[in-house]
This record gives sequence, structure tokens and C-alpha cells, in this order.
Amino acid sequence: MSDIEIRDDRQAGRLEAFGSGGGEVVGHIQYFVLESPERALVPVHTIVEPAHEGQGIAGSLAREFYGIAAREGMAVAPLCPYVVKWAERHPDEAPAAAPELLQAAKRWLAAHPEGF
Repeated sequence: MSDIEIRDDRQAGRLEAFGSGGGEVVGHIQYFVLESPERALVPVHTIVEPAHEGQGIAGSLAREFYGIAAREGMAVAPLCPYVVKWAERHPDEAPAAAPELLQAAKRWLAAHPEGF
């Protein structure tokens, strides 16, 4: 995997991976914070720039995303297909979300599609 730095821009709803030197965003997870029925991070899209695919960046982003949620005592309700698959492969790092939490995240996204 390449040398990357991951930064959480909560205001913008993006967990960003920066390439060596920290200047260029090489990938990101776009997400929102769900407040009810419980506070949760909801990843919607994972994108890695084509020139940086195959370097483990998406997996590093997913791992850090779950790490942030764990450190903040929050659940993750993944709607992003990549994060769903990553979580299935790493159940020790990615606790499954309750079905009602996933449904609430889907309803929120349907009501607020702007920016996603």
C-alpha cells in the first residue's frame, strides 16, 4: 500500500486519503452523521482516484472509518457497497448495524439526496 495520510473532514462529510506529501486527495469516503434512532456514521460512497486504485486505499479508509466510529462510541450504518463488503470481510473490526438503524439511514438519505 502507498504511504497515505487519512483526515476526517466532518464538516464536509468526507474521510479523505492524501497521497505522500499530503497535498493530493487520492480517495475518500463520503458520509453523513445520523442522529436518530441513535447517533451513527453512514458511509454512502467510497471513491479512489483511478491512478491510485489497487493500492489498498479504500480498505484503509474503511478501517479508519470504523476506527473513528469506535473511538467516538458510534455505530456505523453502511450504505456504501464497498464498505458493506469490507465489513463482511472484517467482522472483528466492523460490528454489524442493527436493521432498524440501516432503515433509518436509508430513509434519511432518500429525504436528503443533495450532495450524494
